[in-house]
Amino acid sequence: MLANRRLTDIMFHGILLRMANFSFDIVSDYDKSEMTNVYEQTKRELDSRYDFKGTSAAIDWQNADKTGFKITGDSQYQLDAIIEIVRKKLAAREQSQKLLDVSGEPVTSNLKTTWEVPFKKGLDQEKAKKITAKIRAEFPKIKTQIQGEEVRVSSSSKNDLQDAMALLRAQDFDFPLSFTNFR
Repeated sequence: MLANRRLTDIMFHGILLRMANFSFDIVSDYDKSEMTNVYEQTKRELDSRYDFKGTSAAIDWQNADKTGFKITGDSQYQLDAIIEIVRKKLAAREQSQKLLDVSGEPVTSNLKTTWEVPFKKGLDQEKAKKITAKIRAEFPKIKTQIQGEEVRVSSSSKNDLQDAMALLRAQDFDFPLSFTNFR
């Protein structure tokens, strides 16, 4: 149990005390296996729905790295219906719908409409600063550090860290958050 904790040395009335220091990381990422499951379930539903029979409605991977979906349909209505199916599958698998970047415009050619929907990934400096400012405003005892595309949150109290996680889950950020590296 002690191997999972980082210890901080504190001198108290001449006695060296070791205090446990707990931490976790905040990242903006997605689970590739869950996204594969969402893709497979959506594809299965498209094959079985009567309103998509005989149409060009389809979903494919955007590229070989599986960093997004390429949605094809006969009209904008079909694209919206497919995105709605994807959103339902994400919710059923407890994944954030905010990871879909639907800001791109659909492209129409040869009576087909195609929409590239990449997945949002990574925290830039602005997003990381928003997160750290929110945590510091509510929990002054918690330390936050921006480390590239993640934010490290540490405290001597597990309860404070759990409260910080609950606070962040309750916020309505425009990007998905996930918590990793619990120590």
